[in-house]
Amino acid sequence: SLPHPYRCNAVWTFCRLFLRVFFTLLVGFRARGMQRLPVRGGMMLLVNHQSNFDPLLVGLPLSRPVSYMARKTLFDLPFLGWILQRTYVVPIDREAAKAGAIRVLVERMQHGFMVGMFPEGTRTHDGSLGEFKPGFLVLLRRTRLPIQPVGIAGAFEAYPRGHWPRPGRVRVVFGEPWLPEDYEEFCERGREADLVAEVSRRVQDCVQEATEWRSRC
Repeated sequence: SLPHPYRCNAVWTFCRLFLRVFFTLLVGFRARGMQRLPVRGGMMLLVNHQSNFDPLLVGLPLSRPVSYMARKTLFDLPFLGWILQRTYVVPIDREAAKAGAIRVLVERMQHGFMVGMFPEGTRTHDGSLGEFKPGFLVLLRRTRLPIQPVGIAGAFEAYPRGHWPRPGRVRVVFGEPWLPEDYEEFCERGREADLVAEVSRRVQDCVQEATEWRSRC
């Protein structure tokens, strides 16, 4: 049976408490806009990708759990694999078809889960927002649920590719959800590029707000 979509289990509850203290001390972590998210119902969180911290940074301020995808090989690692199995992460085998993982994510969204995705596909090399790939449209077409744009600023400086984490200042902004009735016109055949571009713009707006917030305090 699927985990409860609105209540965090004991493992993630403990991890959240510990990691909030850790990230607050290490990178001055702060987030806002969480009240914009509905308290019930499935949705897709689309986030810019600055560091390996990102899935945690997005999930920490939320009272509901978020499901992500991760490489299946990570589940074989001692301790980390045990944690991943108990924190709503869906394994994906990059050597095989992704249909199985997509099916699980669709099922979770329809069950009421929030599913997190990084449309850039990989972490940024310079801190700027990269080109969005259309892979998330597969979930969107099958679920027709709200899209939640999320912007992260400062995580690239705190944990850039190829480096160890360092002290910094990280801000996360949750924007206004984009409801199905509002993006329906973009779902017409041939308008996929327009839909991807609009999602990218909304995420960029959140990144800009987080960047300005970070520069002030």
